[in-house]
Amino acid sequence: MSTKNGKTILNSSSSLSTLIAQQISLEGPCTASSLRQLHDDNRTSCPVGFLMGVIEISGFSALCSAKLNGARRPICPFERSQRRVVAMASTVDVQHLSEANQQLTGASFIRPHLRKLSPYQPILPFEVLSTRLGRKPEDIIKLDANENPYGPPPEVFEALGSMKFPYIYPDPESRRLRAALAMDSGLEADYILAGCGADELIDLIMRCVLDPGDKVVDCPPTFTMYEFDAAVNGACVVKVPRKSDFSLNVELIADAVEKENPKCIFLTSPNNPDGSVIGDDDLIKILKLPVLVVLDEAYIEFSGIESRMKWVKKYENLIVLRTFSKRAGLAGLRVGYGAFPLSLIEYLWRAKQPYNVSVAAEVAACAALQNPTYLEDVKDALVQERERLFKLLTGVRFLNPYPSHSNFILCEVTSGMDAKKLKEDLAKTGVMIRHYNNKELKGYVRVSVGKPEHTDALMHGLSRLSQ
Repeated sequence: MSTKNGKTILNSSSSLSTLIAQQISLEGPCTASSLRQLHDDNRTSCPVGFLMGVIEISGFSALCSAKLNGARRPICPFERSQRRVVAMASTVDVQHLSEANQQLTGASFIRPHLRKLSPYQPILPFEVLSTRLGRKPEDIIKLDANENPYGPPPEVFEALGSMKFPYIYPDPESRRLRAALAMDSGLEADYILAGCGADELIDLIMRCVLDPGDKVVDCPPTFTMYEFDAAVNGACVVKVPRKSDFSLNVELIADAVEKENPKCIFLTSPNNPDGSVIGDDDLIKILKLPVLVVLDEAYIEFSGIESRMKWVKKYENLIVLRTFSKRAGLAGLRVGYGAFPLSLIEYLWRAKQPYNVSVAAEVAACAALQNPTYLEDVKDALVQERERLFKLLTGVRFLNPYPSHSNFILCEVTSGMDAKKLKEDLAKTGVMIRHYNNKELKGYVRVSVGKPEHTDALMHGLSRLSQ
């Protein structure tokens, strides 16, 4: 920073927030017009945005005014007893503020990168499907979202029906639920954080870890929420495609970490949408890299592989995410949880929303964990039906199913059959499956594992299309 003709000029090693902090007197706050003057004076040295200063004032009893570069500023109804300047990143420079003032719209307030964001494409709920298909919800066979068709244990319905204090805010630390999860997982509650579904925790991790422009490694095809949340948080996604069998390319991941210097990598085991799992050897190799590893175990119960939740006590760069949506049939109540190193979890506690897990969600999750026999029996039934479904799908001439360790099966659509039309034709019969149109999975469909009667209805529809 230097002075020229009585004006303060920023150089490449200084920031506007520093300038503001040094130039604001104790007589009042800076304004957009004063910042615009600073921008004009420094147009060549900081042409792409600036850091805006925020003045926090406490205590008030009289009017005060401000000076910046000697100019008088508007009056504010607070006494100048205390103030501090906080720098906040902004991608809108003063010139754009001036243009926005000329024609102000609601979109003017939205961060520029979010104006270009494509919305996430969720699966349609029963109510919408019922209207579109002209069928009652109970007549629709939903095999498109990997939901648990058996639903939660009966204890859940009993607990929800007898809630005593739904009008009281929930425990911000979800103590009862975390204690139950500690008993269930064998990992102490101090390492566990609950969320409004694992999706909330994915976003929370990114908000705590990523600065705008930071990089995230993604290994498509995989759960698309990682790429979506990265875009929401202004991060750059480094894609390392999987091999033809959908296994991880560990060598390419290591190369990407070395060259791109990402902050974190998101991995799913079993992977959605193909159901492949990550072996211990590959995971350890990735954990040795200088990157935060977020391992999503939403479907781990169906794999026959033990969860890596306890690994967070050994690896400081590992987070493991779990959910009640698949195992316990609580997708509609949104309950997820994660295991974190103690050195990391304290910052997520600071940043999370205080009442993120509702009273109903915590009551239901705790009730579900009270009946582990039911959960195990449902898991066994789905795994058994998965094997039956896989064998039946191999007999369909236009489908090439992939072996799965989850509660779904990915199929390549072959023999000239169009994957999108296949989905649409099955929907007309009341059977919903997932169709993909992204480049990694163009020409593929995914079928969730349901009850035996759901499999029978699917196969009946497929046989009619084979004729």
